[in-house]
Amino acid sequence: MSGFPPEAAAPEPTHVADSRGTHSGGPLLLGVRHHGPGSARAVRAALQAARPRVVLVEGPPEADALIALAADEDMRPPVALLAHVVDQPGRSAFWPLAEFSPEWVAIRWALEHDVPARFIDLPATHTLAWGREDEAPDASATPSGPEDAAEAPGEPSPDEALRIDPLAVLAETAGYDDPERWWEDVIEHRGVQDGDTFGPFEVLGEAMGALREAYGSGGHDRDLVREAYMRLQVRAAQREFGDDVAVVCGAWHVPALRRKATVAADRALLRGLPKAKVDMTWVPWTHRRLSRISGYGAGIDSPGWYGHLFSAPDRPIERWMTKVAGLLRDEDRIISSAHVIEAVRLADTLAAMRGRPLPGLTETTDAVRAVMCEGSDVPLTLVHDRLVVGDVLGEVPASAPAVPLQRDLARLQRRLRLKPEAPERELELDLRKENDAERSRLLHRLRLLGIEWGAPAESRGSTGTFRETWRLCWEPELAVRVAEAGVWGTTVLAAATAKAEADAVAARALADVTALAERCLLAELPDALPVVMRILADRAALDADVGHLAQALPALVRSLRYGDVRGTGTHALAEVAAGLAERVFVGLPPACAALDAEAAEEMRGHVDAVHGAVGLLGEVTTAALPAGEADGAGAAGPRSGIRARWHTVLRTLATRDTIPGVIRGRAVRLLLDDGELAQDEAARLMGLVLSPGTAPGDAAAWIEGFVGGGSGGGMLLVHDERLLGLVDAWLTGVPADAFTDVLPLLRRTFSVYEPGVRRTLGELVRRGPGVRGSAAPTSAAPGFDPELDTERADAVLPVLHLLLGLDERTATVDNDLVGVS
Repeated sequence: MSGFPPEAAAPEPTHVADSRGTHSGGPLLLGVRHHGPGSARAVRAALQAARPRVVLVEGPPEADALIALAADEDMRPPVALLAHVVDQPGRSAFWPLAEFSPEWVAIRWALEHDVPARFIDLPATHTLAWGREDEAPDASATPSGPEDAAEAPGEPSPDEALRIDPLAVLAETAGYDDPERWWEDVIEHRGVQDGDTFGPFEVLGEAMGALREAYGSGGHDRDLVREAYMRLQVRAAQREFGDDVAVVCGAWHVPALRRKATVAADRALLRGLPKAKVDMTWVPWTHRRLSRISGYGAGIDSPGWYGHLFSAPDRPIERWMTKVAGLLRDEDRIISSAHVIEAVRLADTLAAMRGRPLPGLTETTDAVRAVMCEGSDVPLTLVHDRLVVGDVLGEVPASAPAVPLQRDLARLQRRLRLKPEAPERELELDLRKENDAERSRLLHRLRLLGIEWGAPAESRGSTGTFRETWRLCWEPELAVRVAEAGVWGTTVLAAATAKAEADAVAARALADVTALAERCLLAELPDALPVVMRILADRAALDADVGHLAQALPALVRSLRYGDVRGTGTHALAEVAAGLAERVFVGLPPACAALDAEAAEEMRGHVDAVHGAVGLLGEVTTAALPAGEADGAGAAGPRSGIRARWHTVLRTLATRDTIPGVIRGRAVRLLLDDGELAQDEAARLMGLVLSPGTAPGDAAAWIEGFVGGGSGGGMLLVHDERLLGLVDAWLTGVPADAFTDVLPLLRRTFSVYEPGVRRTLGELVRRGPGVRGSAAPTSAAPGFDPELDTERADAVLPVLHLLLGLDERTATVDNDLVGVS
């Protein structure tokens, strides 16, 4: 085989199985498939029969000190060994182990029988320092990189097209088109028969030997170096314990461990490997991350199914169908015992027809689809997600090594009763409650550190600032993010503070700094906020781009709303926001002049954002001022001043001919909505724009600004038929040669309306211009009576009393109020 110098060979380590199922003549090589329940059962039986004095397992030797934790009662697989470079935590690798992983079974057997267990793969100090295989100068003598280690030593990486999949080759040779199905038939459904405990390992080893002869390293060139290190470790164990050594490794490596090679040759392959200082610990893992769809190279298609096969004491198909029935019943589907019985019968029948020894996942899935799902793949998708893959999340004992930040996070999770869970779930928080407020602060601080355990979601209830909704989902990779964030501090608060200060200094855009100020308030970082505010004030003073200022203002004003709920001082923030708003007011009209269509559309968005921010700023400015200043401001103080100046700016935008039509139309609409412009005046401005002297393209842009963009313009046209008449008259008068040019803009404008609004507008237009705009009762929109129907209004009062919890004595008062209204 390539990669080995032609030197004198050492004795070949082998084992020989006799007819009684015993072994002799060297180390017991147990070649397995990573995460294979059939391999796990066979390994347990082989170890029980051989009773070795030491168990060697494929894995990083730095984890030897962590093996004892596998016996802890708080350790529940799936778990993974996590290795990361000390000064580069993001450079990391995982070695996942499930309950049905042969390596985990071997470790547990060794601990239960007081037998030493050791890892013998290439140390993580080399694999993490080396990097990816395509970075290596000589791929024929390189170890597995961190990506390979993360997938599982010895398994092919999915993004390496030249690497062979040993199971796929064997399955194809046996006439199977599905490697998973071949593995189930040959391994998973085969028990230890006639006391032949070691026979399956011999057969699989011979098959892998034939593959290695045909394909060499099969594209797994780093395996040559890894296998050289393994051989050295096997020899060391033999010197210490004799031949009573059991080796549990990927079946692909068995021929290499039997290969004759000298110690000098193996050491030559390991000479000069790069090194990095690494830390290692146990972290929780999930079934979902074990699946191949997650990108995990040694993954399997159905970890939940394999876990069931391994744990079921008997009748696995019947027990599986019972699980499926329970899941579907929880989803309110009608599933009876007869469904379960018939599904089992169908699965057995399908297996017999297909020549399989027992029903596999394919047969059970087909049976579930036909019997329990009535041929539909929709409920079957749920079964695949919840059971075939599964959301099982492992647990690691508190005594496992961890960076200080991880320990502080675990302490906060326990105190706040926020247990990490694999299934995605929603969490509703009421910030008026202290525990919920602390939960919110923790989640915001973690997001600032790049630990995306929770993501804000739209609340289904109140939209006020006292309520938050989070979508939580704990992924194993977050353990790496925690290790990376550990460089910022030893506690979540200290790390988030230091990270916020560093982000403020490194921020390039003014909007980034204002967004950071908002996040500091949400996360309640009082020590970081002064630094962020100082940088914000400096950047705001130097930035003359109105677009940048307009982008920065909304986040800054939103931050002011959190003062009352979260108890944080926002006086300095209010001063900066007010100053920023004044600069926007001054610079916006000149900045809107002479813009092309794309720039005008972008500026319209800025105008909308500033308008919303000014509305909030007027509401919170007085509350943000100190007590004396707030009292002196009076009812007509900062709020009325800021909004009045903004309305002046909008009037300027609405009347200047040099400003694009989309911005002028939006300014008119905003003034109309705020009650600062009469409907007659709005109709007059629309009539001027839609007159024959205006270019069709400019008129269409004005309409887009006035009634487009999802601003409720459709209902405005429904209820003010004068405006609809102006639009209709202009549209029918557009010249044919210009209509094609304005059609895309008009289609974009009206396509965002609700179907009911579009239908009502069509009815109004069909009635014709002679009726539109008149005061006759027939001018009411279809479906609406011109007068109040008091009888229908009274009919809803009993329901309102029930919803509001009102008694009969209040009914008379309510009726009087309805009559007055």
